[in-house]
Amino acid sequence: MFKWLLLFAGAGLFYLWIKGKKQAKLDSENPQDPNKSKTKKVMDPEVMVQCQYCKLHLPESEALAYDSRFYCSKEHLHALDSSGWIGDAKWCVSPNQDARPENITPDLVVIHHISLPPGEFKNQSSSHHIVHFFQNKLDPNLHPYFAEIADQKVSSHFLISRSGELIQFVSTQHKAWHAGKSSYFGREKCNDFSIGIELEGDGETPFSEAQYEGLNNLIGKLACAYPHLQFVGHSDIAPGRKTDPGIYFDWSKFQKEAGISAENLPFGLSSR
Repeated sequence: MFKWLLLFAGAGLFYLWIKGKKQAKLDSENPQDPNKSKTKKVMDPEVMVQCQYCKLHLPESEALAYDSRFYCSKEHLHALDSSGWIGDAKWCVSPNQDARPENITPDLVVIHHISLPPGEFKNQSSSHHIVHFFQNKLDPNLHPYFAEIADQKVSSHFLISRSGELIQFVSTQHKAWHAGKSSYFGREKCNDFSIGIELEGDGETPFSEAQYEGLNNLIGKLACAYPHLQFVGHSDIAPGRKTDPGIYFDWSKFQKEAGISAENLPFGLSSR
């Protein structure tokens, strides 16, 4: 009996020896990472970004992103910054601009309407043509009307599309080319001291609720920086030459919803 126990014990030891040799061979052929058992996650450095409004640096994961820009708070995202740009607007910079005269701060808002091609917004989205027009990129071959205006060099500070989207082309600190030959109670060259806002429309169609809402929000932001703004239509400062924003722009609705004093509407509340 004792011999059999020794035999079984010897066989077991031999088996373990053979198994150990095979494992050693495998380990030599497939070396393992000595730190595998101590693997730990290596974190990449946090990407830092800068708030467009206040220039604060913060981790990208904590920032609010909009149109490839970053903001540290909703307040800064929805405000007019020190450079004259609205954070939550789409920025499409126009080359058609220049400096305001020295020591001139805008105190007038001029409301316009524009549609390219005329009336096309009734059938499909067409505000991109206006963007191209203000950036001197309008293709004259796309429409006969485009061939007539493609060489014009014009711009506005803002455009509000039929859906209410806000697009900015020029800083409010700079002069956009929107008013042309104009006069405001004897003050010539209204571009020098005004902010131009285009509403997508043709003068024959009521403006959308989204446009009024977008306009009211914009005016609230502008008024924080320019508290003495007056509000007029293009037809008020260029009578006989311009008719916009036209009879379908509701001045009473605008005055009430934007919270504007009647004193800041020098041409009254009647449609014109």
